[in-house]
Amino acid sequence: MDKVALLDLLNGVKDNQISADEGMEKLRTMPFEQLDFACLDTHRYLRQGLPEVIFGEGKTAEQIIEIVGKLKSHNQVVVATRISPDKAQAILNAHADAKYFENAGIVTVGTFPNRKQGFKVAVVSAGTADLKVASEVEVMLSACGIDNEVIVDVGVSGLQRLLARMDSLATADVIVVIAGMDGALPSVVGGLVSCPVIAVPTSVGYGASFDGLAALLSMLNSCSAGITVVNIDNGFGAAVAAVRLINQFERHVK
Repeated sequence: MDKVALLDLLNGVKDNQISADEGMEKLRTMPFEQLDFACLDTHRYLRQGLPEVIFGEGKTAEQIIEIVGKLKSHNQVVVATRISPDKAQAILNAHADAKYFENAGIVTVGTFPNRKQGFKVAVVSAGTADLKVASEVEVMLSACGIDNEVIVDVGVSGLQRLLARMDSLATADVIVVIAGMDGALPSVVGGLVSCPVIAVPTSVGYGASFDGLAALLSMLNSCSAGITVVNIDNGFGAAVAAVRLINQFERHVK
């Protein structure tokens, strides 16, 4: 349920297009809806400007399909992350309006009612091996109506590649930096720009990278002050952090 749908419901009752009983029934299920295996937060968009997002790992295709249907019935934008190709095919078969972004592992249904005009997030990937996480960021931002630019393969081993993209970095409102190996790129970016920087460590690297732990610790110990760090491979979390910032920017601009 978003603000537009809520206003439509209230105006419908006021104009006698919807009975008071029908309006009451819709309002009754607004905050959440209880299923046998899940309790869906259908009020999250009103509170946070974000939909409730389905985490696909550990759920069956049938459970995800039912959750998608319930969220759609509440006029929700539906986003499901960490979706494998076989689960995605089952969801696509059940919901014709669903879209699957395989590299990101995300299924979406619908888009946010209003795009965030005038704001941009730069998604900076240190290496090609980090693109799966970068894709998760990109698709989540796009589903939330936020313009974004993906800058690929500009890691610190060839710093001139990053410096050549300074025009894009300088015009971004938020920058999400994704890196594995030594995780040094967010420190470099953080020292070059004034906007918020969100760092995402990835599990890319050789043995001593410890599946992303080395990059995570490097980012947490960054000498560029004020960098925000999310969990290993958590492109979704980085995108949501960027959305929250953009929502606040938009609120103060208005």
